[in-house]
Amino acid sequence: MTRGPSDSGPQGAAALRGSMDATTAPHRIPPQMPQYGEANHIFELMQNMLEQLLIHQPKDPIPFMIDHLQRDNDYVPKIVILGPPASGKTTIAMWLAKHLSTNLLSVESLIAKEYSPLAADARMHYQKFKMVPDMLLIRLMQERLKEEDCVRRGWILDGIPETREQALTIQTLGISPRHVIVLSAPDTVLIERNLGKRIDPQTGEIYHTTFDWPPESEIQNRLMVPAGIFEGETARKLLEYHRNIVRILPSYPKILKVISADQPCVDVFYQVCCGQLLKEAVADKSKYSDLIQPFFEKEIAVPDNIIMKVLKQRLDQQDCVERGWVLHGFPRDLDQAHLMDNLGYKPNRVFFLNVPFDSVIERLSLRRTDPITGERYHLMYKPPPTIEVQARLLQNPKDSEEQIKLKMDLFYRNSAELEQFYGDAITLNGDQDPYTVFEYIESGIINRLPKKVP
Repeated sequence: MTRGPSDSGPQGAAALRGSMDATTAPHRIPPQMPQYGEANHIFELMQNMLEQLLIHQPKDPIPFMIDHLQRDNDYVPKIVILGPPASGKTTIAMWLAKHLSTNLLSVESLIAKEYSPLAADARMHYQKFKMVPDMLLIRLMQERLKEEDCVRRGWILDGIPETREQALTIQTLGISPRHVIVLSAPDTVLIERNLGKRIDPQTGEIYHTTFDWPPESEIQNRLMVPAGIFEGETARKLLEYHRNIVRILPSYPKILKVISADQPCVDVFYQVCCGQLLKEAVADKSKYSDLIQPFFEKEIAVPDNIIMKVLKQRLDQQDCVERGWVLHGFPRDLDQAHLMDNLGYKPNRVFFLNVPFDSVIERLSLRRTDPITGERYHLMYKPPPTIEVQARLLQNPKDSEEQIKLKMDLFYRNSAELEQFYGDAITLNGDQDPYTVFEYIESGIINRLPKKVP
């Protein structure tokens, strides 16, 4: 004879509901499962397949999914680069195409294609009206993207889509970029840049009389001023771009990154702390506190075996198992990386922030603390409000140039080995404002950057 919830009154019913409610029970997922999924890209694979099924809606989904898996091109570059005239989008697109060994598609390259009736029609229309109708341009794109090199090696769209109508039509056809990069700069800067622009008619490379003049005299002699390079025409094109771009951006809400183009092209192109755990272990009087305390008192490094015990204790807690973890500044060297790896703690993203040595010195050596208020200042970025406050500021001995140089020497020695150990690590330019660096890191977490095709 069985007994239901009503047989034991309200308390029994509540107890039964509590035991059967899966939403309140802890989800103890073995760490090997997400590690396998990450290592074999299972999550991205299922997401991409579902996305393609919903876009194309095949009558028989099984052969479609088999064909999709056999193509194995989910991770090839699929990038859109947009920006106003003179923002450097073509230069960045060309560099990126070379770096990723992928195909660069622009309006000019599409209409220049040989042995294509569509391209011939587009050339005639462009010569007559200086533009290509939307549907003709999109049909050209479709034709090009179906070719084997684009399927196998991916693509970068330079300046396409130009309008919201183009963007929506492209999406309807199932052409889905993984990243959309929009370059931005003040109009005054763009007009100045545009007036100095020069183009090499042989290679299509773009140069500038002030910022990027070629050293070879042979190239200098053949450079030409592009058509339409004068202030009034540039202002007109900028106005047209601004009207269109605000309507295009909402089409790509989750994959959009806006980057300041008011910096050198090179800078545009390359864009849980263990120490805190140890302090918490001492403060909480944990079982490791007596082991750690003597090292703190003597101000010497805590041995790796103790660090790993504290770290393991924290990473094995339920919130880390269910929600993941972030380590800042750890591992510091190859030995610590091997220890983590042997214990089964394998990060699925690793970021290295690259900052010039002079910038590191500037950031750290100019830090000061007010001994009365405890307020922290920086002599360049956050100077003290009064001369009186400035006079009493103190510098931490660890921020002296000599100490910084010693730390940097150690970092450079270790980082080379760590970069080799974590072969899929992403290196970012850390010498930018924190918001830009954060956006790059966020992009690397949410959408893994496409790998170079061999």
